[in-house]
Amino acid sequence: MLERSVSCLLALVFATVGWADTAGPPDLSGTFNVATLTPLQRPAAFGNNLYLSPEEAERIAAEDAARKASRSEASDPDRDAPPEGGDGSAGAAGNVGGYNTFWIENGEDTFTVDGKFRTSIITHPENGRRPAVTPEAQKRFAVAARNRRENSGTAWWITEEVSPGPYDNMEQRPLPERCILGFGPVAGPPIFPTLYNNVKRIIQTDEHVMILAEMVHDARIVRMNAKHRPESIRTWLGDSVGHWEGDTLVVDTTNFNDQPALRGATRALHVVERFTRIDDKTVMYQFTVDDPNTWSEPWSGEYPWPQTGDKLYEYACHEGNYALGNIMRGARILEQDLELASRAGEE
Repeated sequence: MLERSVSCLLALVFATVGWADTAGPPDLSGTFNVATLTPLQRPAAFGNNLYLSPEEAERIAAEDAARKASRSEASDPDRDAPPEGGDGSAGAAGNVGGYNTFWIENGEDTFTVDGKFRTSIITHPENGRRPAVTPEAQKRFAVAARNRRENSGTAWWITEEVSPGPYDNMEQRPLPERCILGFGPVAGPPIFPTLYNNVKRIIQTDEHVMILAEMVHDARIVRMNAKHRPESIRTWLGDSVGHWEGDTLVVDTTNFNDQPALRGATRALHVVERFTRIDDKTVMYQFTVDDPNTWSEPWSGEYPWPQTGDKLYEYACHEGNYALGNIMRGARILEQDLELASRAGEE
């Protein structure tokens, strides 16, 4: 009888140990909608205050709901198409601009962590804002800003003798405009909410974790328990390597090319992300950004990813994309107009 009891006890112990060994890490797989009204950077008015009061959170949600309700009104000027014709100057007819507000879908409320509303996604530095940029980065930003102008309807890059001009070559246009990457690091790293198409999908296996972003349909492949590729191999989204620390997936990404998705960053960018399933409907996402070529210190943040039953649809950015060609054609027309005007002035 005693032997049978001991045998049963040992069998139970071995079974328990075996279950623990085979249970493995938590499953992060799922589809998530990361849209939120909480901003990436904290508004200066909140100072170092990480938390919102419930009343402030309700006010922000109510103001956004009012804006969205106004979009349903036929008289909403932000919803209507721009008028036909005009000279293309700022605010005038003919300047088609970008998207109107009808297309913006950035969530319905601010998020909470441990039951408290947050003032920003960024948690470090203490003010909830990106750190100061380096002198080197300031020079880079000044050069980039030189070519970011509102449409004046003229070939200003010729009259101001800007070389190279912003429309000299298609490869000079911004990456989102060329459908290479989404605007903002929607696929990461790090991964931020944006104006719309905020759905992500995670598929997890023993050897890889795939993170698919709805916008531009970027797919990141995280190689588990691997070494980084040689420094000479660099890509748009970098080289992501993952490992488990308890119940948290830690993803270390390096080897970016010269134009990472994170605006302002360089090939020195190093991002560490942490994915933790905090319940059956939520994954907590945390990140730390370090690029000594751009920021004076590393900066970090976090926000929850709520699971959704919505589907992730293909964002076919380049199918029938006539815009890029028309941008270049428009630039040539403005250059021709300037040349004709110059000739007329000489006569």
